[in-house]
Amino acid sequence: MRDLRPHTLRARLTLGLLVLLAVSCAAVGVAAVLGLQGFLTGRLDEQLTEAGNRFAVSLEHKGEPQNNDLPQSRKDSTGGTPTGDEHADTRRQATGTFGARLVDGTVTNAAVVRSTGTLDVDLSTGDRKRLAAVPVDGRGHSVGLSALDDYRVLATRGLDGDVLLTGMPLEPVEVAVHRLELVAGIVFGAALTAAGIAGALWVRWSLRPLSRVAATATRVSELPLASGEVALPPRAPESDPRSEVGRVAGAFNRMLGHVEDALTKRHASEERLRSFAADASHELRTPVASVRGHAELALLHPGPLPPEITRALERIAAESTRMGAMVDDLLLLARLDAGRPLEAAPVDLTRLVLDALTDARATGSGHRWELDLPEDPVTVTGDEHRLQQVLANLLSNARLHTPAGTKVTVTLETDAAAVLLMVHDDGPGIPEEIRPGVFERFTRADRSTKSETGGAGLGLSIVAAVVEAHGGGVAVESRPGSTTFTVRLGRA
Repeated sequence: MRDLRPHTLRARLTLGLLVLLAVSCAAVGVAAVLGLQGFLTGRLDEQLTEAGNRFAVSLEHKGEPQNNDLPQSRKDSTGGTPTGDEHADTRRQATGTFGARLVDGTVTNAAVVRSTGTLDVDLSTGDRKRLAAVPVDGRGHSVGLSALDDYRVLATRGLDGDVLLTGMPLEPVEVAVHRLELVAGIVFGAALTAAGIAGALWVRWSLRPLSRVAATATRVSELPLASGEVALPPRAPESDPRSEVGRVAGAFNRMLGHVEDALTKRHASEERLRSFAADASHELRTPVASVRGHAELALLHPGPLPPEITRALERIAAESTRMGAMVDDLLLLARLDAGRPLEAAPVDLTRLVLDALTDARATGSGHRWELDLPEDPVTVTGDEHRLQQVLANLLSNARLHTPAGTKVTVTLETDAAAVLLMVHDDGPGIPEEIRPGVFERFTRADRSTKSETGGAGLGLSIVAAVVEAHGGGVAVESRPGSTTFTVRLGRA
């Protein structure tokens, strides 16, 4: 089901304004209608009181001959004596006036004044019960008569112990009330429409500074803030600092200033670190190569050497070689961080995969190596030496961090836009705690310092940096028994 609730602050404020205005209009309309209805009903009660029960009294002795010698108790309040319908006293009675006589709670006579005289009314059983229920308290009561309409009825005691009812139609009151309801509905509807349009424009104008703050925040949220130099967008325009929106804009701009200072300092620190890594790597290459050369030269000495000295020289040569590889890796990362472009030439990726798998089989004979290649050669544009380094690092990572007997499968696939290189193994998987940062530098699954398994943690970071420099991406999915590294490269 679609959610129709307003989500923006502007819509909520406008809706709230309209709701409050609608409630106010409804309260005013109800009060006006009830007031008018009460006023008109009160005037109708006054008319009933002024008219008295003359018409009802004339129905009291319907059909009797006129006789001025009747006792006073048989005469009406004006001194006249009713003699029947043709002698019903309708003086000062408005058209539509209703009269009825009740004896012992039963309606005996009922008539209504018409412009041409009086007309007997055939009341239903329900009408008779409603008339009998009218209290004799000298006040008007509203009664609905199916034979006529809604009436305002006043009950008085007759001189013969009967009850005389005089009523006047409520139709004029209802017409006036309905007309007021219609007028109020039209006026209030137009007022709500105009207020809604004006309120929406006013709220929109009032919230313009906040909209500018939101737009600036959106632009900032879209910036890559993880690394590199970041240029923040212009600050949000500040409005009256005494208003809530002005204070928000001011606080947001100050926060952007602090963020910009922090990003500038971070970038400067990163640049110094990259410069140091590049300089240190470059400066270390010569002494490391010198140490390795001297160790190899000492091992070539023709004279006999003690076994301990030979072992020490071999270790020096091996560690120098390892340190030299690490220095080369650091220097490569420094160059990639500096944005130095790689070579862009056609590279036969199928041949690189075949060569890399051949080398992996030679160094990892205890693993089972499988290959899944398409029938046609796959060619990409890039740096052949660096792509070969990516393959070597992925296969070396699979060999070093899985036990003997693990099956490693290298798959090469193509689609319309990209080339996919996948290295899958059925080893123990990558520990969950290091999985999010597996492509970060110096991240190692094995914390040991043994040269066999505890590398410097630069292999996968080099893979990610080289692939990104080629405009591609690398991802990993791992769980116990299944780990897959997927490299995506653009087609040649």
